[in-house]
Amino acid sequence: MSKSFLDKLIERRDAVKTEMDAILEAVATEDRTDLTVDETTKVDSLVEESRTLDSKIEKMKAQADADAKTNEIRAAVADVAMPKVGGATVTREARTYSPNSDASFVKDAFNAQFANDYAANERLSRHMREEAIERRDIGTAQFEGLVIPQYLVDLAAPLARAGRPFADFATNKMTLPPSGMTLNISRMTTGSSTAVQVTQNDAVSETDVDDTLLTINVRTIAGQQDISRQAIERGTGIDTFVVADLIKSWHTTLDSQILNGAGTAGTIKGLRASGGNAITFTSTAPTVGLLYPKLADAIAQIQTNAFISPTHWVVHPRRLAFLLAAVDSTNRPLVVPAANGAMNAVGVGGAPTYGNSGYQMLGLPIITDANIGTTYGTTTNQDEIYCVSANEAHLWEQPGSPFALRFDATGAGNLTLKSVVYGYAAFTAERYPLAASIISGTGLSAPTF
Repeated sequence: MSKSFLDKLIERRDAVKTEMDAILEAVATEDRTDLTVDETTKVDSLVEESRTLDSKIEKMKAQADADAKTNEIRAAVADVAMPKVGGATVTREARTYSPNSDASFVKDAFNAQFANDYAANERLSRHMREEAIERRDIGTAQFEGLVIPQYLVDLAAPLARAGRPFADFATNKMTLPPSGMTLNISRMTTGSSTAVQVTQNDAVSETDVDDTLLTINVRTIAGQQDISRQAIERGTGIDTFVVADLIKSWHTTLDSQILNGAGTAGTIKGLRASGGNAITFTSTAPTVGLLYPKLADAIAQIQTNAFISPTHWVVHPRRLAFLLAAVDSTNRPLVVPAANGAMNAVGVGGAPTYGNSGYQMLGLPIITDANIGTTYGTTTNQDEIYCVSANEAHLWEQPGSPFALRFDATGAGNLTLKSVVYGYAAFTAERYPLAASIISGTGLSAPTF
């Protein structure tokens, strides 16, 4: 491994960065918002060369690391033959990016792209290698951008969001194929037939099978935020809040789409728009007693029309509260904790939690999801109850989504950087639309307590 060759690569990478900076500074100095055709061509060429150089530098650095590892092994073998006294052994190495680390993922992503910070590049490379080990089943080689550290995903965002309960608990989750913007499923519309043969040697029943193509669109969900250079370079924790909020917003939007999306204008075709067994609950003075037969009907409709069994109820938190608040004629609650040894209860459960509530009705677990609309119906104050089969609510997500983070100097003249979080997803409940039941109507108007 020639060290001088690596030095030449790094020097050329620095030169490329200097050329790019000169072009962008000229644009800023002239107070322009766009590059000329020649400048665009030059920048594209420099970006391509920069990526090639980065790849070569990374490969040579990996080789250097491998050489260093070999030397460590040789030294360890030598220590066995001639043990040394003293020294220290590293038993656990902390991850590059964590809530307690000094390094900031967002700052490093910024400095690596705009400041040609070799140390930041090295930390990002080490982080990607850590992710490659952590996500063996996915493989970071499939990721086009940087993998966002898990702790950023888990951190609570400043703004409370509804999250993705339906997506997590009541869908059949799959990996989105690496290419293409549509998924195609063959759906049989006419099946074969069998019948009793009346007389020997008579022709047996025959019906030609027919199918239609179910096309599922892959949709893009994205968000962006303009951040000042000062906030990234000198702020404390600002970058974490911004990215965490974008990520949480992405997951909330996905969940809302697979419930409510119309399938038009770039939206996902969600559960409501996919058909389902329509069950109307009409009442000006709704009670749990009046609702209960509709719940049984929702299950019966699925079993009768799709010949499968549902797995979940998906309701708005206020609808679960409506159930919990209900009492009988002697003021005994109708939905009670299972620990109380319930008798003749409509539903049972434990302490209510958001998402997988811990309660069930008619043997099916109740999922609470605040992304369910509360402005349905002519009175614009109704929510809906969904009875679903998880195996027939199909969700495809790109591995690691939202998996990319970019910084674009769209506001260089204002010292403004743009951070973008995006990912791809597809959903369908149309393989067997009648595998879901949708209860709606005036009986599901806003409850009072």
